Amino acid sequence: MELSYLKSKRILLVDDEQELLDMVVSILTEDGFTNIHTASNVKEAMSQIKEYSPEMVILDVMLPDGSGFSLMEQVRKEQDYPVLFLTARGEEEDKWKGFSLGADDYMVKPFLPKELLFRVMAILRRSYKRENPLVKLHSSTIDFSRAEVIKADEHIPLTAKEHELLSALYRNAGRIVTIDTLCEAAWGDNPYGYENSLMAHIRRIREKIEENPSKPVSLVTIKGLGYKLIVEREW
Repeated sequence: MELSYLKSKRILLVDDEQELLDMVVSILTEDGFTNIHTASNVKEAMSQIKEYSPEMVILDVMLPDGSGFSLMEQVRKEQDYPVLFLTARGEEEDKWKGFSLGADDYMVKPFLPKELLFRVMAILRRSYKRENPLVKLHSSTIDFSRAEVIKADEHIPLTAKEHELLSALYRNAGRIVTIDTLCEAAWGDNPYGYENSLMAHIRRIREKIEENPSKPVSLVTIKGLGYKLIVEREW
């Protein structure tokens, strides 16, 4: 998924430690996030929520005029945006309560900046995955809504199986998708015995999306494991 789409999401940080707020804002902005708001207590958070309608909240548990748990309960009655708890309270009971309220993740301070970025992006990808996108590859574009590939002004239709395989690869763009996972995506709960069929479908997909199917750069083989789809951008 196109990173700029996710990194433009409105994120509200709620924490009573100004130093922590400044640090998290710095981590996010340096990584390309462009729409970040902050609050230091429950009252400010509710005001920000009403004014900006955040699309994700990073929330401390301990706040001077209430708790993050009660704040989450209050706002979840009306809105259902993803929530990441970022708090010094790491007891199992606190984690259980956060997840039982519907939190998407729970991180304990201190934390590594890279881990925070990883978890934020994972939540945004899960929550705001767009359906039927246009996906730009090196030599072609996949239009999932029309089940076709656009290459050199030619519109090439995809079969149902090709569409299912490319969808599974796209959902994991940039990551290895195993042979078993792809077979299951295309042929259901009992995918065994379809490896040769998968190879044939991969070959035909490459003929449609690659400039040179014999030297693929968009749908690459990871020997002994599976395949990886390399996406340039998406909209």
